[in-house]
Amino acid sequence: MAGSKKASKELKLEEKLKRALVPAEEQPYEVPGNWRWIYLLDSFENQTDSRKKVLRKTYLKKGKLAVVDQGKELVSGYTDDENMAFLGRLPVVIFGDHTRCIKYIDFPFAQGADGIKVLLPNSFYLPKAFYYALQSIEIPDLGYRRHYPLFSQFKIPLPPFAEQQRIVGCIENLFAKLDEAKEKIQTAVEGFDLRKSAILSKAFTGGLTQRFRNQHGIGTDSWEDVVLSDVCEINPHKINTKNLPDDLEVSFYPMSALSEVNGEIVKPKIRLLKEVRSGFMNFSKGDVVFAKITPCMENGKSAVIGDLVNQIGYGSTEFYVLRCGERLYNRYLYHLVRARCFRDEAKAAMNGSAGQQRVPKRFLETYPLRLPSISEQKAISKILDEIFAKEIKIKDISNHLLSQIGVIKKSILIYAFKGKLGTNRKNEENALEM
Repeated sequence: MAGSKKASKELKLEEKLKRALVPAEEQPYEVPGNWRWIYLLDSFENQTDSRKKVLRKTYLKKGKLAVVDQGKELVSGYTDDENMAFLGRLPVVIFGDHTRCIKYIDFPFAQGADGIKVLLPNSFYLPKAFYYALQSIEIPDLGYRRHYPLFSQFKIPLPPFAEQQRIVGCIENLFAKLDEAKEKIQTAVEGFDLRKSAILSKAFTGGLTQRFRNQHGIGTDSWEDVVLSDVCEINPHKINTKNLPDDLEVSFYPMSALSEVNGEIVKPKIRLLKEVRSGFMNFSKGDVVFAKITPCMENGKSAVIGDLVNQIGYGSTEFYVLRCGERLYNRYLYHLVRARCFRDEAKAAMNGSAGQQRVPKRFLETYPLRLPSISEQKAISKILDEIFAKEIKIKDISNHLLSQIGVIKKSILIYAFKGKLGTNRKNEENALEM
């Protein structure tokens, strides 16, 4: 009788094992010989209990237990109700159905909102290894929680326990280096505006062209005090298009055509003259356009107008058109109006209703500046163009690198759970025994 019970128990175990293991023909990819593929649903216990749902109105800012929701960090508040604490073993993995957000949790918390699954890894899976393995497999957005049973179609690789520990150590070592690199890159990117402001401050006080003045035997006393309207025409009269045909093609630049990052026209458009002859600003090659409305002005939407279709250009009425006189170089003016200090002063002078505030024309007309000679303005502009071209290139590369760190981490996870990190030891226990 006892032997029969033992045989029955072994049979059930064998049946469970057979049911948990993924047949060779269904395995997503090959893993080391002492690993096994198992079905995802057999790798964890679902600890979700909807009766423990914490309503948003019960959140307390200074409570004892975190309330887990599908926010950025999956913690949206706190509760003082210790009866609502998660009673299962920690640590666990939180899986957000809506956001596909996977988090590793090892602190007491209340169950939290709908759409959150609390997954407690089975004893054969090191919790952190399971957390990383879950991120290594491709699970599409399953939508609302009613699709949770679709988990049954997914498989997960199971390394031996000691290998899991090595994988976790290796992943966290590599991730720490990537995070350090990310922090340094972010610091460089965030310092771009500060560096730019410092450079422009030197430019408009003569700090960039000391050598130029030494070579020409002049000092900053050669600079003259003017207001902008002394050397620049603001919103000049439109060119006469009365005798031009309606179907003449012309350049047209809406606000969206200007890049606030590079200060250039990046999305030029072409319109027929009859479509833009009235109701739009008119400009010519060499003019500087400056956005006057919030938030475009604060974001730095300004540009020097280049070549135009049939030498005629029109654009948004939310631009000021600035046409330099013989004493002001357009690239110098362009750098001036894009300078943070200039835009801060322009913002302080804005008027109008909320969301529709504009820089008054009077601000530009009366703006004071110390103006060097045209030759020194050109020397300053050349230096600024060269410096900012390099800075923008560095910023673009840095942003690209930041975007790639997440991709690199994903690649590391995939390599780790394909057994390609070089940590696997063939003579260790087979995952089948776990």
